[in-house]
Amino acid sequence: MIELTVPIRIVSESNRSAGQHWSVRHKRFVEQKQEIWWTWRATNRQPLPVPVVVTLTRIAPRRFDDDNLTSGFKATRDQIAELLGVDDGDPRVTWRYAQERGRPREYAVRIRIEAAA
Repeated sequence: MIELTVPIRIVSESNRSAGQHWSVRHKRFVEQKQEIWWTWRATNRQPLPVPVVVTLTRIAPRRFDDDNLTSGFKATRDQIAELLGVDDGDPRVTWRYAQERGRPREYAVRIRIEAAA
């Protein structure tokens, strides 16, 4: 099992991107992916062989509804799939989403990767 906590803020892409210029969203995606990559490298993790179950947990003061939670994890999901060496639509990877209430102004993502049963 691999578990990482990355200090990034997940925002709802379905609500947030409605009036934003594409470059703002792109910059946010690049920053999120880089933070995940650096955290992965700093902990010297080796990817687990697929099939795996990946649980992405958003830690924040307020909750999202299900569709906003899923859309907010787009860049995170893409980066984890890349680190695993697969496409994010690969059927050997099961994606699960969760959220926990954090303290005021506490934002992070917990990434848990487990071998599938």
